[in-house]
Amino acid sequence: MLATPNRLRTSTDFSTTVRSGVRNGRRNLVLYTAPIGAEEPSRIGFIVSKAVGNAVTRNLVKRRLREVGALSLHTHGTGLAVVVRALPAAAHASWEQLLSDYNAALAVTTKRLGGSAPRNASPDHNGTTTEGTPRA
Repeated sequence: MLATPNRLRTSTDFSTTVRSGVRNGRRNLVLYTAPIGAEEPSRIGFIVSKAVGNAVTRNLVKRRLREVGALSLHTHGTGLAVVVRALPAAAHASWEQLLSDYNAALAVTTKRLGGSAPRNASPDHNGTTTEGTPRA
């Protein structure tokens, strides 16, 4: 389970990460990664649409992806916003397949981000969005 500080919660956070982040697709998922403040805890969000399957299947995929995301926080605990979009193939994927796809996609996106430092927010907004969450 992801702790509250490690969750993407608002649609603004999701759309900012998807639009400005680095994208990498795999057979079972698409991963978007964007830098946030270096001292900020990494945050992860999940998109699992009805195309993946019925409610039982979607929840199973979400639980597996949440656990994979929680494991990745050990190595990438700060500085990243990650959105994971499950593809329909994820419904039939094993835990190992989801884990390897996630880890491979995260490795590629963090490599592409390289040394890109988080952008400085304008001082009049004090580094937060209107919802009060830090800017990406």
